[in-house]
Amino acid sequence: MKRKKLDLLALASIPLVMTLGNSMLIPVLPILQSKISITQLQSSLIITIYSVVAIVFIPIAGYLSDRFGRKVVIIPSLIIVAIGGAISAFASWKLNDPYYLIMIGRFIQGVGAAGAFPVVIPTVGDMYRDEDDASQALGIIETSNTFGKVLSPIIGSLLAQFLWYLPFIFVPIFSITALLLIIFLVKVPKRTAVDHQAFKAFKKKINKTFRKDGKWIISVFIIGVLNMFVLFGYQFNFSNLLENEYEIKGVYGGLILAIPLLILCISSFLSGKIIGDNKVLMKRIIFGGNLLVSIPFLFIFKGIGLVLMTIFLSISSIGIGLSLPCLDTLITKGVKKNIRGSVTSIYSSMRFLGVATGPPIVAIIESDFKLLYFVLAGFSALAALVGALAIKPN
Repeated sequence: MKRKKLDLLALASIPLVMTLGNSMLIPVLPILQSKISITQLQSSLIITIYSVVAIVFIPIAGYLSDRFGRKVVIIPSLIIVAIGGAISAFASWKLNDPYYLIMIGRFIQGVGAAGAFPVVIPTVGDMYRDEDDASQALGIIETSNTFGKVLSPIIGSLLAQFLWYLPFIFVPIFSITALLLIIFLVKVPKRTAVDHQAFKAFKKKINKTFRKDGKWIISVFIIGVLNMFVLFGYQFNFSNLLENEYEIKGVYGGLILAIPLLILCISSFLSGKIIGDNKVLMKRIIFGGNLLVSIPFLFIFKGIGLVLMTIFLSISSIGIGLSLPCLDTLITKGVKKNIRGSVTSIYSSMRFLGVATGPPIVAIIESDFKLLYFVLAGFSALAALVGALAIKPN
């Protein structure tokens, strides 16, 4: 693992950059609503369109990475992200009514994102034959992803203090930085003739895998979507509460929003370090982690104080942070290399589905505060139940 530190550093930059490119807009959404005269639902769609597009294109990117190579897919994908980010930046900077062109830019950005972060997971699986090394490396990748979520509200709100559209401008800058790191630092394992498989043979292998292991694979998909729905759902709600209820704006709001995410980042890193190749332990952590997510939500009520709200969300974040590296490792090392990109891409699509649906659904139901957090608690408890019943370590 030590010999591949630079490769891992470069790969870890992708989830960091992709997360910044999406999540740093969350604290800016309330500002966006007033600056370009859009509704709360319309602002949530700026997050959603990116994720919905990624959901559609991720499986295609996964198949192409299995067919032609990981790096061949990642590099053009980062270029597409930069182009989409540049379009949204231009629209927000120069147009009086920029909403629809921002959405077009976010659409293009989502296409690029489909071939970036989701392909990182199987790339790491290819690089490390030892399961302990792979688990630690995937833990670092997941930590980079969650660290991006920690930095996002701080950087997003800080940039918006200078110019409200500055976060859009930084998306192509971040993407180009990750692109250069991948080009110069990542050396993927050489591909063999066996890797180049025709679509019919590939489809046969996929079908065989799902017939044999479909139950636990689908359970990982379900838990992934529920985890991300809950995470982005409470982030969206907490961002609105800080702006409208607690009247904490700008960088201070971003710092408070980052507290639960920092806790998530730490727990994700620790989870990746301790699980190794112990699949029984992974199952227990997934069950216990998701149960831990659900419990604090039951005690959140309308008018709750800021300190108590932050503590409850931080406790829930510990559970999500524990769960995610276990899911990544199970899905990456549990399938064969020649279909790994495609299976993990479906898993990534499910995660993006949670990202896409969380903010708009929360925007619709957050007026009923108690109902909102009962729904989030119920989804987390469901994730724990699915993990307990359907994941069968062997």
